[in-house]
Amino acid sequence: MAVAQSQTGGDVAVSLKGVTKTFATGVTALDRFDLALKPGEFVSLLGPSGCGKSTALRLIAGLMEPTRGSAISPGIRPGGARGQIGFVFQEPTLMPWATVAANVRLPLSLRRRDGVDVDTRVAAALDQVGLDGFAHAYPCELSGGMKMRVSIARALVTEPALLLMDEPFAALDEVTRFKLNDDLLGLWRAVKRTVVFVTHSVFESVYLSERIVVMTSRPGRVFTELKIDAPYPRDDRFRTSADYAALCRRVSDALADATARAGGA
Repeated sequence: MAVAQSQTGGDVAVSLKGVTKTFATGVTALDRFDLALKPGEFVSLLGPSGCGKSTALRLIAGLMEPTRGSAISPGIRPGGARGQIGFVFQEPTLMPWATVAANVRLPLSLRRRDGVDVDTRVAAALDQVGLDGFAHAYPCELSGGMKMRVSIARALVTEPALLLMDEPFAALDEVTRFKLNDDLLGLWRAVKRTVVFVTHSVFESVYLSERIVVMTSRPGRVFTELKIDAPYPRDDRFRTSADYAALCRRVSDALADATARAGGA
């Protein structure tokens, strides 16, 4: 499935320029925030709690508008259509009374897409996340990791160009988290979506990403961007390598500096 080109042309899939977001409470979540992504890129937003990472995702998704600056991404049009964006939240937020297949089908049902094509898409999405045998199960029958897989399948079923993930594995145990990190990388390399991944974890960001955007404390600004040059596929050998340890130290130092200088310009 091809990645959609930006509505602005060129090779930029996402562009936030000079974005400031101030809420009605007076809290400024982001201040002069810039972000640009290319189609197929895997980028992590890394920063302390409350630095505006989730706000940035919602701006990209078109779920809110910036107070100042511009936000451009696939699927954001004057009418507010977001068909090319999939969103995975920290909690799976599944309908407990519905089967796995029905939960995955929901975005298509909301768009009044019925018929064989829908069933085919649901089956394909479940197969992509390794749940092809669980279409008729209910959420109460699933582990935490399986519920998150359902949530990812639901985001993929619309075949989005852009996948936004807001700390999807934060509540999972380490073994499950490592497994889902591996599966996510395998899926990303297979479908080559553009992924923006929010995390608090230095280790997770280094393992997954091509590029890490390190943010300051609130109001969130871009402190620095770090390119992760380690080749894919990545596996347990990479997790235990000296290169991985060195990259984690580098990113950890940048995050500490960003937090310490949060009050700067």
